[in-house]
Amino acid sequence: MSAFNYGIDHLTIGICLDIASGKVKGIINSVAAASINASWQEVGKIVHAQKPVYGINTGFGPLCDKHISEEDTSLLQSNILKSHSVGVGKPIPQEIAKLMLITKVHALAQGYSGIAPQTLERIIWHIDNNIIPVVPEKGSVGASGDLAPLAHLFLPLIGLGEVFISDEKHPAGKIIKESNLQPLILGPKEGLALINGTQFILAFGIKAVERLNNALNVADLIGAMSLEGLMGSSRPFDARLHAIRPFKGTKHVARRLSTLLEGSAIGNAHADCDRVQDPYSLRCMPQVHGASRNAWLHLKELTEIELNSVTDNPIIFSADDTISGGNFHGQPLALPLDYATVAAAELGNIADRRCYLMSEGRYGLPKLLTDDAGLNSGLMIPQYTTAALVTENKTMCFPASADSVPTSLGQEDHVSMGSISGRKLHMVLENIEYIQAIELLYASQALNFRRPLQSTPVIEACHELVRQHVPFIKEDRVFAEDINALHQLITSGKFQSVATEAAQKNNINLNDDDEFGIY
Repeated sequence: MSAFNYGIDHLTIGICLDIASGKVKGIINSVAAASINASWQEVGKIVHAQKPVYGINTGFGPLCDKHISEEDTSLLQSNILKSHSVGVGKPIPQEIAKLMLITKVHALAQGYSGIAPQTLERIIWHIDNNIIPVVPEKGSVGASGDLAPLAHLFLPLIGLGEVFISDEKHPAGKIIKESNLQPLILGPKEGLALINGTQFILAFGIKAVERLNNALNVADLIGAMSLEGLMGSSRPFDARLHAIRPFKGTKHVARRLSTLLEGSAIGNAHADCDRVQDPYSLRCMPQVHGASRNAWLHLKELTEIELNSVTDNPIIFSADDTISGGNFHGQPLALPLDYATVAAAELGNIADRRCYLMSEGRYGLPKLLTDDAGLNSGLMIPQYTTAALVTENKTMCFPASADSVPTSLGQEDHVSMGSISGRKLHMVLENIEYIQAIELLYASQALNFRRPLQSTPVIEACHELVRQHVPFIKEDRVFAEDINALHQLITSGKFQSVATEAAQKNNINLNDDDEFGIY
């Protein structure tokens, strides 16, 4: 197993996800350990000198002018974990909580936070043993750090709160005792360092980059299948067209679609037809899918910057040089997360239009994609579901970052609400994955009506995979079962992996640009 050096190495989204899945082990090497210990010692000097430094020997927020005695500085830090644990709602997914732990260790290990070495060792113990704190989903305003979720995340360090072991909740104190460990006694600044930061927003951002990337790749694959089912043209994907309007995402999608469709017998069969141009949902896939890819690139870039940043407060350069700033403010991620939410929703909008197009009975396809419409409703109602999900997504496109409610008696008078941005994006992505499953149902049915003509190797491999799980529709059945089966193929990665394997087998290069990867 390869190792990643917290606080030293450059952390990418892919590596972070690999640490979370156990493929890579995160460690603190001697260089990072020395930096961590030096910063911890500097905090000790501040306490002994009794020089007022926010959160070390003062109260928090509007209580920053309240002096805390040297003997109470440790109690102050455990109190902040307790008092700030005010999250509500259901627990966030365990993977998100684990990503929070990983990203917090990497930030603290850079040596500007005054954290004790043993505290970081305990957090790494949680990561390595998959003992994941229970963190409620709601309660952060995305400034002053993700205070409530981070407080819940680190309650187990002091023997409080709950942890997941597999899918079961347990009292953290009980698990610590059974592991022959003791609750930690936090030193000066440690509680503040633990809860000040953007790791809740960041963890949702990391997973969103992966999940939206999957949705974008799937959109191109299913869009190509839909185009073939509708006997659309691949001419709008000509590289020359996109060279004169060279957006990165647009060029990337056009090249993928051209590659997916090159040599198709279906496409060749209507090369000289009298259709002048296709509807936008087919012809403009590079522009629409590509614009969403541009938004994804922006989110990926800013998420990776945040991954390698220090986001707590105050920052300790030395005992005599501390800065109480605003690195904890979530706005740098809140805005791109909101932008990505709109970008994700647009994938659903255009997919719904393609579903509708395939059901109309145009271009040689039977109405509602069934030979016996009337007695059978065929694929009439699944498009109702896409319409409902598309509209639900639109209601979640209002940018949370456009709002701010002052907190902390006005001391924190502008907040990002980025935690809501991150959660909303995942709600939209969940709907997108179902919309794509429904489009895949339509596209696969449409392709069957083009037989005996065949498409290209990748598209045929995707169609064969679908038919292994969802048979051709001859008469009405419970289509929810088909939708759920296709949804599982998409979200498990099986659909993409089959396409990738078929491309490799036939020497077809679908992904020649590292910029669109996550490592």
